[in-house]
Amino acid sequence: MTDRDQTFDKVAKLIEPFNKKGVKLGETTSFAGDLEWDSLIVMDFVASVEDEFDILITMNMQAEIETVGQLVDAVERLRNEG
Repeated sequence: MTDRDQTFDKVAKLIEPFNKKGVKLGETTSFAGDLEWDSLIVMDFVASVEDEFDILITMNMQAEIETVGQLVDAVERLRNEG
């Protein structure tokens, strides 16, 4: 299992409590469209991701992240920079 696979698994676990509709998660699962998250859920979720990985996701980055795969890539990038 690659580091990215492990990151995906951790992100998927963090999504679980917010995944009220039981959407099957994949690289292209979108937060707004598939999971139907509003801005409050996004804020709570981003905080949990930041805590889990000890990173900071800026508002600009959040605006560009629309899918689970994009989030995993961003987490990997931030972890490697830190």
